[in-house]
Amino acid sequence: MAKCWTNGTIYTMEQEHKTVEAVMTEGGRIIDAGDKRELKERFHGRIDEVIDLGGGTMFPGFVDSHIHLIGHGETFLKLQLSGLKHRGELLDKIAGQARRLPPGTWIIGEGWNENEWEEALLPTRVELDRVAPNNPVMLRRVCRHVLTVNTLTLQETGVNEDTEVPSGGVAGKGSDGCLDGIFKEQAQDLILHRMPGVTQSYLETALTMAIEDCWRQGITGCHTEDLSYYGGCTRTLQAFQKVIMEGQKKFRTHFLIHHLALDEWLEEGRRLVPESEFLEYGAMKLFADGSLGGRTALLSRPYADDPTTSGVAVHSDEELDRLVAKARSAGLAAAAHAIGDGAAEKVLRAFAAHPCPAGRRDRLIHGQILRDELLAQLKELPVIVDIQPSFVTSDFPWVLDRIGDAKGLHLYAWQTLLRSGIPCAGGSDAPIESVSPLLGIYAAVTRMKPGNAQKTMYGPDERLSMYEAISLYTTGSAYAAGHELDRGRIQPGYAADFTVLERDPFGEPPESILENKVRMTVVDETIVYG
Repeated sequence: MAKCWTNGTIYTMEQEHKTVEAVMTEGGRIIDAGDKRELKERFHGRIDEVIDLGGGTMFPGFVDSHIHLIGHGETFLKLQLSGLKHRGELLDKIAGQARRLPPGTWIIGEGWNENEWEEALLPTRVELDRVAPNNPVMLRRVCRHVLTVNTLTLQETGVNEDTEVPSGGVAGKGSDGCLDGIFKEQAQDLILHRMPGVTQSYLETALTMAIEDCWRQGITGCHTEDLSYYGGCTRTLQAFQKVIMEGQKKFRTHFLIHHLALDEWLEEGRRLVPESEFLEYGAMKLFADGSLGGRTALLSRPYADDPTTSGVAVHSDEELDRLVAKARSAGLAAAAHAIGDGAAEKVLRAFAAHPCPAGRRDRLIHGQILRDELLAQLKELPVIVDIQPSFVTSDFPWVLDRIGDAKGLHLYAWQTLLRSGIPCAGGSDAPIESVSPLLGIYAAVTRMKPGNAQKTMYGPDERLSMYEAISLYTTGSAYAAGHELDRGRIQPGYAADFTVLERDPFGEPPESILENKVRMTVVDETIVYG
């Protein structure tokens, strides 16, 4: 039997301003959309439920194209350190947690950003020892490319000055030659891989909380990279199977498979957790560089505020070639984290040397700094640029100090990408940024920080229209996952996934979208939030 969704403004996203009066669904699919009276007459006797949108505004379901889903769920389970004004505030939080926890219990926190502090210095081992001498402490920076620990953590993990640092990583040392507790990029694994493992119950709880929060934000699915961080690819996939398939937490999940998890996935994971309507496998994921905040994003020139470095190449050119070739041998596209133009250059060279399998598309994830010649290469390759508009609200203006003279560079150039005919998808990179797609749309359309009294606009020429911004999370995300023919639009044959907002964002100033609210989230014809 069919359902009729009506009494609201319904944007199909087939083209700008295209609306219909009603949508008919059955069996989790859209069977028709158009004039309400005509549809009711045609499907008379077949309709068993009419869903009243209450004057809300319906879109195809918003999909986050770049998220760490379990990591987002962990934000509800760990000490949150975002929004702090100075390093002393962070240390006070750690001290308070140490007073609450028994000696020996790990203190794990995340989300700090020293660029928001008056004195932009990283918290060190000595400072953490002072406030938490009896608890191992591990804190990850908001970008997740830098972590800091105390002495007890070094003792617990067996890491010392003689420990070999993996290629592509940095273990900081003080003037005395001793470790200062700061680990960057691949060196983080020295700590992360030796910490106590999480339980299966923990994974399932974090995943459940993440999905429920995504529903509240109007998100019906995501592209996520979780498979190399929690004690094994297969174990993590089984948590997804348990929560989404057995627990009926409907959520369209498209996996990117970290290259470190690829062998296990090929040998066991994909067989034990087969693809379905809600769980599917996409490209092999790799990291080509780090973050701008930690000065580890790989630039083609030295950092303006630290000319001693141009960033970090996580892999050599030969290793990058080998990894992309390995993805091709498995019949997979590749998805590469590349923030700096130096990293993008290396990635695109490897993509071109090893053509993507027919019918698949590679991804350049982030692509925050590009050059004209890189744009030309992107146009020639089957590559989607996976962008995170909310980075504009968090990275500016300090990122300009990192870059200095931007002549010849395109910074966070979303409009330039679209105008060049390069397909883009929109995501949050949660938990690094807020998961809210409304914040991402706001950032793409205004290029301003929320609540900024001066209303400073960063790169106004790169603003997107409201339609272009919403397309990132609908048609853009669908295209990135190879679902442009069955997701991302309100058309017959497409998935019955919808996001319903309280108000029409096309009918009010773009800044107002932050005050808009999600009225209803629908996945597979099921109202999961509302």
